[in-house]
Amino acid sequence: MARAAEDAGADAIVMGNTVLGMAIDVRTRQPKLGNVMGGLSGPAIKPIALRLVHQCYRAVRIPIIGCGGIQNAEDAVEFMLAGAAAVQVGTASFRDPGVMQKIIDGLQDYCQETGTEALRDLVGQVRLDQHLSDRWLRFAQQSG
Repeated sequence: MARAAEDAGADAIVMGNTVLGMAIDVRTRQPKLGNVMGGLSGPAIKPIALRLVHQCYRAVRIPIIGCGGIQNAEDAVEFMLAGAAAVQVGTASFRDPGVMQKIIDGLQDYCQETGTEALRDLVGQVRLDQHLSDRWLRFAQQSG
């Protein structure tokens, strides 16, 4: 899908965000949500969103905006290492309206501590054993 978006002229991709979820009331045996399914977001989907960002980064040349469970600077760095050129924060900002400034400050601290000159230097820099990386890429391509 990311390649199709790129081929169609997309300038960037927002990857991660929300996945469909469902809950059932075991007493009534009916869905708990009025629309049967609804969006699951926040920290619960972070591992899924990170994987999607990583896979997209390896598949396309356009920038990726990572989102899904980013609560602090460390989460933002993880997404950037996976391949995100920028990040989006949603759920965490509902809990703490000042979280964006905390993340920005934390990113500055991280760069100083690690000697990173610019955040763009982090994009796609996750260190992978090449054998494992190739194996997981083949698995992901087969899994869709």
